[in-house]
Amino acid sequence: MNKAGLRLVKVGVDDAGLLSAVQQLRSEVENAALPFDIPGAAEARLTQSALLKQLDDYVIPRLTSLDAPLLAVVGGSTGAGKSTLVNSLVGSVVSRSGVLRPTTRSPVLVHHPEDTSWFIGGRVLPGLARVSGDARFLGDDSGGADQGGLRLVASGTLPAGLALIDAPDIDSVVETNRVLARELLAAADLWLFVTTAARYADAVPWELLRGASKSGTSVAIVLDRVPPEAMDEIRSHLASMLRSQGLASAPIFTLVETRLSDEGLLSERQIARLRSWLSALARDAKARSIVARRTLTGALSSARDGVLTLSSATVGQNAAGSALHQEVTAAYVAALKAVEHSMTDGTLLRGEVLARWQEFVGTGEFLRQVEAGISRLRDRITAAIRGNPPPTSDLGEALQSGIAELLIAQGRGASATILRRWRQLPGGPQLLGANPELAAPESEDTAKVERLVRDWQGELLELVSVEGRDRRTTARVLSFGANGVGVILMLLVFGHTGGITGGEVGIAGGSAVLAQRILEAIFGDQAVRDLAAKARRQLMAKTEDLYAVEQARLHAAVAAFDVRVGQADRLKAAAAALEAAR
Repeated sequence: MNKAGLRLVKVGVDDAGLLSAVQQLRSEVENAALPFDIPGAAEARLTQSALLKQLDDYVIPRLTSLDAPLLAVVGGSTGAGKSTLVNSLVGSVVSRSGVLRPTTRSPVLVHHPEDTSWFIGGRVLPGLARVSGDARFLGDDSGGADQGGLRLVASGTLPAGLALIDAPDIDSVVETNRVLARELLAAADLWLFVTTAARYADAVPWELLRGASKSGTSVAIVLDRVPPEAMDEIRSHLASMLRSQGLASAPIFTLVETRLSDEGLLSERQIARLRSWLSALARDAKARSIVARRTLTGALSSARDGVLTLSSATVGQNAAGSALHQEVTAAYVAALKAVEHSMTDGTLLRGEVLARWQEFVGTGEFLRQVEAGISRLRDRITAAIRGNPPPTSDLGEALQSGIAELLIAQGRGASATILRRWRQLPGGPQLLGANPELAAPESEDTAKVERLVRDWQGELLELVSVEGRDRRTTARVLSFGANGVGVILMLLVFGHTGGITGGEVGIAGGSAVLAQRILEAIFGDQAVRDLAAKARRQLMAKTEDLYAVEQARLHAAVAAFDVRVGQADRLKAAAAALEAAR
């Protein structure tokens, strides 16, 4: 027992398991990521914040110290008489009261001197700094020492085992006061809810009382400033309202309308019944334990429900992140398919490339005669092999430019598709707003793409060199020119004609046939097929690498919002573990 003769309730084996489950639950709640401003996200963030405050300010401290004093928070609307009631119960002015609003700007915690150790640390309301002193040493009404912390006042008039907090108004004109008032109520073992005969049916108090009923919080009502002649009627109506909200067991203490003492205190006769009830509660360890455990049980149930709500919200967050990632992947898969298709449909064999090819092999008249007889083609090839190869630089440059333009166009199209789709998806506008640089894809860097194509050309020359290892083939390659063979191989890679229409079909088709015959004359038909296939694979691999850089940048932008995979399942598992521990 402690000095006051109160039985101490230590954390037992079951409670230790419950505490562990709660701490794990808190960790999962804190780690839950809700970065995207999608429907329901704002409400989910409020739920997360409320859960953390409830766990930190009440559940974990109470589970850690079941023998700690009972904490009763005196809350209510503006001007209800909360500070007057606390001062009267203590027997001196410990909390400012008056006509100016708000009067209580930071909470005042009054406790018995023997209970000081329970409150000087961060066990209760760890987010609030501790300030010592009484009301006589406060600053003026414009601001002073009563702002920004939890003011501790020791008083021997309060029984050991019970502490009172005078909270700010729940409907204060100052938002921070309203938020703090609700935080304090969530940290209480017991609510002493103060209202008046004129305002007991107001909406704001009943919103909080319904929440207390739902969460199982212990509540006592102090009905203040009741005209004696209306006492029975008002009390009866209030009791009926409490029953309708599931608070039938909440005791009601009535204070008739009366004049205060010179110090602004209620008479002892007015508060005798409430004081007696609080003192009996403080002296009876079993009764205190019942109140604390009832509120604790309700808080745990409320926490479990809140966690399940949060879990559902994280599913939406994960879905939003996944959808944004999928748009990146889908757009670049389509871009790669388009590049691959362009290798087989003859798209590049237009305009400048066709003109330079004509210059390379001869006149346009010659190309028109290709279909007339393969023997003429062989003669042309033979002439070329004998040492009169036409220049290839212009054709090579035309092919290089065409390929670069193709890769840039497809990359740009993928980027535009992604940005357009992101603007339509939940979380997309927020992502783009946070990363305006994404509107300029790195894959559109012309110099980078041209370097890629030149590197690919170099690899084609290496293929030609490797394929022409034997003496006879080497001689043919040298007589035609290695660069010329490489350029012809480039053209053959894009030599099919599925995408060309009209008069271009015959010209492009002849170009492809001619290119293939030239290479077959040098290497043989099977070798040419192998060379063309390797060349396509190499270009596609380089294109994939090119687009992969931009994909990685876009995926990284989504990942930076830190949507954590599996968080919904982890939250549910933590809630289930908590329920099992209970």
